[in-house]
Amino acid sequence: MGDKPFQNPFTPGAGHPPPHLAGREPDIAEFRKLLTQDVILENLVLTGIRGVGKTVLLDRFKPIAIRAGWRWTSTDLSESASISEDNLATRLLTDLAIVTSTIIVSRRASVTAGFTTPTKFINQTLSHKLLRYIYDSTPGLVADKLKFILEFVWQHLKAEQGKGIILAYDEAQNLSDQAPKREYPLSILLDIFQSIQKKRIPFMLVLTGLPTLFPKLVEARTFAERMFHVLTITKLTPEASRDAILTPIQKRKFPVTLTDEAVKWIIDYSDGYPYFIQFFCRELIDSYLQQVEAGVREPVFSEAAILRKLDADFFAGRWSRATDRQRELLRLISLLENCDEEFTVQEIVDASKSTNKPFSSSHVNQMLVKLAENGLVFKNRFGKYSFAVPLLGQFVRRQELENMPQELEGV
Repeated sequence: MGDKPFQNPFTPGAGHPPPHLAGREPDIAEFRKLLTQDVILENLVLTGIRGVGKTVLLDRFKPIAIRAGWRWTSTDLSESASISEDNLATRLLTDLAIVTSTIIVSRRASVTAGFTTPTKFINQTLSHKLLRYIYDSTPGLVADKLKFILEFVWQHLKAEQGKGIILAYDEAQNLSDQAPKREYPLSILLDIFQSIQKKRIPFMLVLTGLPTLFPKLVEARTFAERMFHVLTITKLTPEASRDAILTPIQKRKFPVTLTDEAVKWIIDYSDGYPYFIQFFCRELIDSYLQQVEAGVREPVFSEAAILRKLDADFFAGRWSRATDRQRELLRLISLLENCDEEFTVQEIVDASKSTNKPFSSSHVNQMLVKLAENGLVFKNRFGKYSFAVPLLGQFVRRQELENMPQELEGV
């Protein structure tokens, strides 16, 4: 293999960029269209279940936006941002400061914005310290303060001849209103962006999250349905999956090629989900390299061993959060023909009638709510449920086979 050992290019991890981004050209083209807006009529919601590559695609959007003249700031939205409106304000001020810290504050722009900047801040950068000072000095509610901050920033930024600012947030499904505490951070976020966009101020929101995200936005503010372009990321086609597998190996001149059998196995078992493609490819190549190092002349791979490692690394933690009765429910769902797409409460109830302990509709509803809280399922707007974790049905069926008495295996 030469003096320099071959480095495995595949990177299965949370948000780790793949060596080759395959099959996402249409999604990138949709994002490029949004970047051409002079007046922001559409923000972006990037949604899909876990493992489809939302975070990777969001990271790919960043250099595209910057080359198009936009300033970009992004981070994950943790649950702490939803605790209070002030926490949301802190989040936005912190993120804005990242892209405004090179902008010089001028007295003229400050007057135009309707704010008299203290002399000590003139010719200083628009830092977090100054943003916080302006925020604290502005009268009104949190929404009033944040709207003023964004207007103030734009008055100083527009002289830079940029397109505007994009605030991108991953895991945005974590943001929600807290009505019992009278805290409405999600509603405020939507309100302030709608307000400033009506004033033709080019600040764009890009929100990435699970399929529950967009319904949550609409529930908070009905106008959100007209405020966002929803881009749903799905699994890759077999052709794009093959491209994702083979291109990194060909580019790096791997000393051998994967057999057609191995490639087909990866495509079949990954079902087009980018995370699983990365996982299987990395395991196969690591296994090959280890066998060659050990002197094996004809390396082989063990399907069972790779699947066991996948189950331990990816599924086991989620499975451990389910109670015994919830696992029984998940086993029933995994046997439905449509378990990998959408399923209804009634379908689960009907399937349970052939078991010793059938489920009632109310019981299924209650358990699905708990499973949703644990991140195993989600409810869409059509009254149907789906697994929130890709290929969970296959995992559950494998657990059933492993727990089957030895003499029954293969029957």
